[in-house]
Amino acid sequence: MAENFCGRQTPLSAAQQDRLLQLAAVVRAELEAAGTPVALVARSGLNLARFGQRFSHAGLALAEGAGSPWAVRQLYYACEEGRPRLFDQGLAGFVSGLDDPAAGHVSVLLLPPAPARVLAAAALDRQRALRLVAATYSANAHAWSLRYQNCNQWLAELMAAGFGGLPDGPELRRDAQAWLRNAGYQPSAVDAGSHALMFAAGFVPWLRLDDRPEEQRHSLVFQVSLPASLEAFVQQRWPQAQRLAFCLGSDRIVMRRGDVPLPDDCRPGPADRVWPL
Repeated sequence: MAENFCGRQTPLSAAQQDRLLQLAAVVRAELEAAGTPVALVARSGLNLARFGQRFSHAGLALAEGAGSPWAVRQLYYACEEGRPRLFDQGLAGFVSGLDDPAAGHVSVLLLPPAPARVLAAAALDRQRALRLVAATYSANAHAWSLRYQNCNQWLAELMAAGFGGLPDGPELRRDAQAWLRNAGYQPSAVDAGSHALMFAAGFVPWLRLDDRPEEQRHSLVFQVSLPASLEAFVQQRWPQAQRLAFCLGSDRIVMRRGDVPLPDDCRPGPADRVWPL
């Protein structure tokens, strides 16, 4: 998705930056302890609560090869250029993209060793990763169209290229989507809920509606790649994948292992780990 409507409107205070840096340090320490070459990471960036989604933006945190340990390789929309670009961002910067710097959520999914090595290699194959970038960005890109792409769709197609062993070439995006279909990938079904999105698509440059079947435009239920669909796909193929959920509360950072989500208010359960702020 296009994060924070092309830039944070209010600069972070020193206290907010400190809290986010502490959250990034906790996430980094857990990644180090996991001993994996790559992890699927997601943040509560653009607020999608009205669509029943907590996480809007995902990338791959790489232990090495992306400039700094645990930098996140991701697709983003460069507003000033009006085009999508690949971007390696330090973990602190990635976490700082939370929609609400006072309270937010980060998800980490740890793959088993063999697929983790495959995914890390795919992410670090820059030529093939760039081949998967569409020319035009759309935050609500239809998952089964080649016309546009959002950040999570690029990641879905990168997974397909890696796990499917797809060779580089001009039809790589087409081949990646075909592999995803055959592998049972299910994009998120997003119910727009009203015709406001149809109206917004007329003037917001990263919202588009002309890449999906006509029946979906009228139903306002769109098939879009979101972090939830990426995580579900990985867990479908590798049930032993481990999820770590982090939240930033008013006075604490909480981490939970497993698939039960943390509450919105970041209230810890008896088995959760807590770091006071």
